Amino acid sequence: MAMTSKATIDPREAEHFGRLAADWWNPKGESAMLHRLNPVRLRYIREAIDAHWGSDPRDFAPLKGRTALDVGCGAGLLCEPLARMGAAVTGVDAAPENIGAARAHAEAAGLTIDYRAGEFETEVADRQFDLVTSMEVIEHVADPAAFVRGLVAALAPGGLMILSTPNRTPLSRLAMITVGEGLGMIPRGTHDHAKFLTPEELTGLLADAGMAVSDPRGLSFSPGAGFHLSEDMALNYLLTARRG
Repeated sequence: MAMTSKATIDPREAEHFGRLAADWWNPKGESAMLHRLNPVRLRYIREAIDAHWGSDPRDFAPLKGRTALDVGCGAGLLCEPLARMGAAVTGVDAAPENIGAARAHAEAAGLTIDYRAGEFETEVADRQFDLVTSMEVIEHVADPAAFVRGLVAALAPGGLMILSTPNRTPLSRLAMITVGEGLGMIPRGTHDHAKFLTPEELTGLLADAGMAVSDPRGLSFSPGAGFHLSEDMALNYLLTARRG
């Protein structure tokens, strides 16, 4: 497995998100935006799982017998639904405070999830997973190319990778920083617009690592529909990747 050994964690980012740990599961707290995004992300993930493995959309456990890794898992907002879909889930986060909150919440929910704090390349060294996810994380790492290589190294043959991240556009700056952080809907200091990646940039990093990208979808917002999947990737986007 290719190792980047402490190359991708940005200590300032880990400290920032660690301070949010106690409030992570509060749908009306500082992580409220994540709670609103999560159902839309889960819809995309479920559709990708069904398309990749040919599972029945009505099946409650399409990941039964499969392994999943969520990198930058926070307090487990995605890990828990993946576990309920039947996966043996490993969640890794740079902030120990997040992992503490994740373990406590999973235990209270009766879920068995392998949570680990630290650099994911080290924590899952020499292991590979059927599903690798990382939601709104790559824009916070110190070395995006090394981060992508680490994700690819953790993906089993025939596996599926799903990523999401904000696009680097004037709209994302306005919505996520000026409005989102300015009005307290997102914790101040969460985002650095210069570190956002365009779909073309992320696709290039994945291609350099031997991955083929498909099904890029926008995650958009409108007053009537709220957050929803669309063809407009100006705000935020998701994509799937498989070995080319």
